[in-house]
Amino acid sequence: MDEEQKPMSENDRKKEYLRSYRQHVRRIHRINAEIAELREMKVTPGAKANDGMPHGSGGQGDLSGYAADLDEMIRELIDERYLRIKTYQQIAKQIKKLRSENEKDVLFYKYISGLDWWEIAEKMHFSERWIYKIHGRALAHFELPKEFIEVQ
Repeated sequence: MDEEQKPMSENDRKKEYLRSYRQHVRRIHRINAEIAELREMKVTPGAKANDGMPHGSGGQGDLSGYAADLDEMIRELIDERYLRIKTYQQIAKQIKKLRSENEKDVLFYKYISGLDWWEIAEKMHFSERWIYKIHGRALAHFELPKEFIEVQ
């Protein structure tokens, strides 16, 4: 069962680095959804069993657990937003180092804006095939920051 993992190619490491911004964006959306769900659960009382059996005092219940959970999620959201901003700044800085404006645009639209290939092609008025070529050249010219290379 132990499969020997091949080392990541240079391009795969670059893509992983570039994708890290969108991962933060997705985490923020997920945390926001979790917070909304937690708030909804607190506002909407659960279905009460109508079986004639006693089910406790029927009071408001303990809000301290809810408040602690909500507070923890909000702190997690703030931390994730901070990481998203830092990651955006780092990736944008690396993309701006490219010489070709087309290469900069393709990497920005793909990895920061999260557009699909066809959307990038439409936006830039090129064929999708040409966008793939520009993307390949952009990856070849893209330099990973030292900090990312050292962590690998």
